[in-house]
Amino acid sequence: MKNTILALLTSVTALGAAGAAHAADDYKPYIGVGAVASEHRYNLSNDTSSGDRKNTEWGGKIYGGVQINPNWAVEAGYTDFGKSDYGYTVGSATGRVESDAKSFYLAGKASYPVNQQFSVFGKLGVAHNKNDVTGTGLAAGYNGDSSRNSLYASVGAEYAFNEKVSATLEYEHYGKNDIDLGRRKGAVTLGANYKF
Repeated sequence: MKNTILALLTSVTALGAAGAAHAADDYKPYIGVGAVASEHRYNLSNDTSSGDRKNTEWGGKIYGGVQINPNWAVEAGYTDFGKSDYGYTVGSATGRVESDAKSFYLAGKASYPVNQQFSVFGKLGVAHNKNDVTGTGLAAGYNGDSSRNSLYASVGAEYAFNEKVSATLEYEHYGKNDIDLGRRKGAVTLGANYKF
């Protein structure tokens, strides 16, 4: 896993270096915000509850990057997947568990312009995932604060309203958490970008 992370970081660094021949004016910084929908699921041992063990939670994302040329960019971001909780029973005993998941990522971004307004893109990099889990009652044994580095990947599309403002829709894969309760691996993000 360490070799994978090192390779990803090296490739992102190399991607940035690839644009070194371009003049500084060619670089176009951008920032963005997004609404994030992700599935949260709770699979607990000996759970006899009849409630729904999975649901969709909404969170938010902020990100920024540098567009090196029309095809290549480097991007970093922070995603808050929102909090979720689940009450469950084992026989006549009860418990409740809550998850609060976040992620930071760094990735290279490759874009393919279909026309002047529409493009498709993919991103590849590394995500640092955090998942704070709090349990009460029978769920007290699930308490923990986990951090884990995972492969980050994304595919999506972008529509430019003008030279400065665009909208994106993408599926993002952040990888697992060490404590595998709450947020699942993937998320769908609707974003808005501003290029300087």
